[in-house]
Amino acid sequence: MHFETPLEYLESRTFDEISVGDTSSLMRTLRPEDVKLFALMSGDMNPALAHAEFRNSGLFQDFIAHGMWTASLLSTTLGTQFPGPGTVLIESTLHFARPVTIGDTVTVRVTVRQKFDHNHHIILDCSCLNQDQLLVVSGSAEVLAPTEKIRTKRTAMPVITISDKYARLQVLVKRADGLAPIDMAVVHPCDRESLKGALLAADASLIEPILVGPEQKIRSVAEENGFDLKNHRIVNVKHSHEAAAMAVTLIRSGDAEALMKGSLHTDELMAEVISRSSGLRTERRISHVFLMDVPTYPRPILITDAAINISPVLQEKVDIIQNAIDLAHVIGTPEPKVAILSAVETVNPKIQSTLDAAALCKMADRGQITGGLLDGPLAFDNAISLVAAKTKGINSVVAGRADILVVPDLESGNMIAKQLEYLANALSAGIVLGARVPIVLTSRADTAETRIASCVIAALIAHANRSRQKAS
Repeated sequence: MHFETPLEYLESRTFDEISVGDTSSLMRTLRPEDVKLFALMSGDMNPALAHAEFRNSGLFQDFIAHGMWTASLLSTTLGTQFPGPGTVLIESTLHFARPVTIGDTVTVRVTVRQKFDHNHHIILDCSCLNQDQLLVVSGSAEVLAPTEKIRTKRTAMPVITISDKYARLQVLVKRADGLAPIDMAVVHPCDRESLKGALLAADASLIEPILVGPEQKIRSVAEENGFDLKNHRIVNVKHSHEAAAMAVTLIRSGDAEALMKGSLHTDELMAEVISRSSGLRTERRISHVFLMDVPTYPRPILITDAAINISPVLQEKVDIIQNAIDLAHVIGTPEPKVAILSAVETVNPKIQSTLDAAALCKMADRGQITGGLLDGPLAFDNAISLVAAKTKGINSVVAGRADILVVPDLESGNMIAKQLEYLANALSAGIVLGARVPIVLTSRADTAETRIASCVIAALIAHANRSRQKAS
């Protein structure tokens, strides 16, 4: 007889109800998160399972599960299905015939071979087959079967999201593999995080930092934190305002091809950048983009503008969008989907952002914005959620799939970005576009990891600028 427990209940089979030959089965599919979660719970970070350089050179040519993950399915079958709740595992012997890889579906089957009346023990034959009916694990288990019926409602298991910000940072850093470090003027790096971020980016071969600020103060921060400055150039100036002016001068003279904000106010740096006489203006409106890698979203997402333009008007939004589209091209998205956000997804004459969104979409139709697919107005939920978009009957190639979120104003954009960073554990990078060079414009509260991520984006832009200059 074959036993299956109803999905909504856990129900045991008592020793007296079980006969030799009775069977039960359980089916599971291995997902990438299963391997990660098992590794975290067990502490087994076997490199043969986790790292490509090992798994591609060994016996198995794919991402394989821990053997004990498959064995745990046997325990699940015994404890929740047959004999079920109240079962105690006494002994097991298992043979692992072949690996289980990502996407494999494993069917576990247990069959009663022998019963012992004197102690209520049962011996079961166990086997696990993959979707090709190939044996994965075989063996036997001896259990103490329950003597009293137990029936309980099945408890819903929580959804677990594994968020490894450091791993996501390494994926981002790999985008710059093979590119030469860029010369970056780091403006007033006079606190731990801003100096550490620049030095870590240098260690990652992303930048050659030029540290612009009061030399004694920079060296004091380095000494307090054990940082080595012997291979890095320092340009000594008296204070932060002079540091901002000197950094812009280094760009204009060709000594640097990117800027990074240190421990000074944004207004102080940007005043020098936007100076009409000695700054770094181009024909484009200067704007800021956050690149966010959010664990619960399937792709990196760009948010603009959340740091420079407070309440942009329609023509300013054209440049803001074009800057973001151009950045998307640089980071490998050839035709980004641009969602123009508002509070609602319909045009409302009383809400200016919906009117702007409609006009911007028509401007894109007429070639005034190029390189991306625009749609708006869209509310935040239907911009990033296919379910929300379908529920509201929105038929759009952008809705639910956005690569770029264009916010109505700085306040809303800043709140979205900070919420994703602090509540959703997003990896964040910030970059200023529309100037002659990329500008890493991070908050003084940002971590060194955020500064490294921003340097990756700056390096990609700087190399793209080099390519365009050669082509012209």
